[in-house]
Amino acid sequence: MRSAEPGRRALLGAGRRLLATENLGRLSVNAITAEARMAKGSFYQHWPSRESYLLALHRAFHDDLADQVATAIADLPPGERRLMTAITTYLDGCLAEPATKALLVQARTDAGLHTEVTARNATAADLLLADLVAMGWTDAEPVAVLLVAAIAETALLEMDPPAPRPDLRAALLRLAR
Repeated sequence: MRSAEPGRRALLGAGRRLLATENLGRLSVNAITAEARMAKGSFYQHWPSRESYLLALHRAFHDDLADQVATAIADLPPGERRLMTAITTYLDGCLAEPATKALLVQARTDAGLHTEVTARNATAADLLLADLVAMGWTDAEPVAVLLVAAIAETALLEMDPPAPRPDLRAALLRLAR
């Protein structure tokens, strides 16, 4: 029996490519399968609905970013350097992904993704806690939550036009201090 993974990856890749120019709410199964050059029926072999596909697409995007961040900070002790490495890696990863705008902005308003977005933000805040504590924050949890929101907003501001914003990145560190 052949693995379903190549077809699944092709469909997820198609969605990410389409989201470079398409609104998340308008992303159709027909457009996804056409972009992947697959039959529409193959879509439903992998996901029972468009909503479950969007969830998988959102997860794949954030899993890739989380892997990049984890690799970048793996050998760094908690603190300012690790925090800035995590932030920079995340923001650079967002800039490299054409689907970022759709998967960050539009995912906020998609009811089917609300639970996932909330969980991802909580996971990101948890990752920052050790760094903030090492930097001297005694009540680091609310600071981490707000910092995650500021990082996501920075990612969006860097999308138009797509380029790093050193001023905003430096401001994130000043906020964390």
